[in-house]
Amino acid sequence: MRNNDDDGRPDPWAEPPGWRTGPAWQERRRGPRRLGIALAVAGITGLALVALRPELLIDRLTGRAGDLRAAAGTPPTAAEPVRPTAPPPVAPDEPTLQDPFRGSPALQWADGAAGIEVPEATAMGGMSKETVADALQKTRQFLVAANLDPATLRGERPAGALALLDPRQPEIPQLLEQYLTRPTEQDTPVTVFTRFDPAEVKPVGDVVKVRGSMRVEKGEPGEVLVVTDYTFVHPLTKGGTSVQRTIVRRQITLALLDPVRWETTRGRLQLREYQADWSNVECEAGDGFLHPQFPLDAATGPAATGPAVDPYDRGSGVRGEGCVTITRS
Repeated sequence: MRNNDDDGRPDPWAEPPGWRTGPAWQERRRGPRRLGIALAVAGITGLALVALRPELLIDRLTGRAGDLRAAAGTPPTAAEPVRPTAPPPVAPDEPTLQDPFRGSPALQWADGAAGIEVPEATAMGGMSKETVADALQKTRQFLVAANLDPATLRGERPAGALALLDPRQPEIPQLLEQYLTRPTEQDTPVTVFTRFDPAEVKPVGDVVKVRGSMRVEKGEPGEVLVVTDYTFVHPLTKGGTSVQRTIVRRQITLALLDPVRWETTRGRLQLREYQADWSNVECEAGDGFLHPQFPLDAATGPAATGPAVDPYDRGSGVRGEGCVTITRS
């Protein structure tokens, strides 16, 4: 059943019937997951691709926060040219249902897919400029489908993202299928896809804030590597009363291979490396969802350990395993 928000627009998230509780002000962190796959040279295999229109997927994820910025007369922050050396300054204001990014440095970040900017393509490693451009655009489509598509966010199968990946890559298709169908605390789809339980929380507004960078690296001959590092800020609510923000940072490397040189499916991406931090969520969950934590949640999980961290600090790499205290959301 679909509900309607106050403005009359259909709400794709069901009204939450109940709430999961857990330790407040904690975050669950996943360590690096690196993939080293040896590939054999083989012939060309053709396969029809699913044509994705990411701008259609995220139309509803852009606009409202832009209106708030415009009213305040503050332009969005420019794209991130290099990794910063310090976290952004702290603002004291708390988020509200009307202004879910209030008090967050993400207020000045880009809205949705507009924050995933594609660099200019050049020929590299024996690959043409057009091929490199194709790798960059497909990587952007993957990030949008895996982290901004409303269906993916409400826990549905991330079909758009999976359609971009090479089914012939050794191990990875089977591994992702296991994550999605038989999740555990260690083997969970949220290492690659951003997913929330729609029976537990719903988004506040239509905007997810995004900031990060994308670059191309030379791989083996006939191989283009696209290295990405993005942070996604999701405002969520329980029962429409309070607001918390879940911050997800992902470092993902994707490869596009020349089917003349490599055993691959033409035009599909291979997932080479993925690492993630997620903040302000339940420390231990094995159901394949991120569970945002609210200040009034009962502390039923393990206590936070380790130093306090700022989830908006993009100056360092992904921090790895452990449940730690965060300084802000």
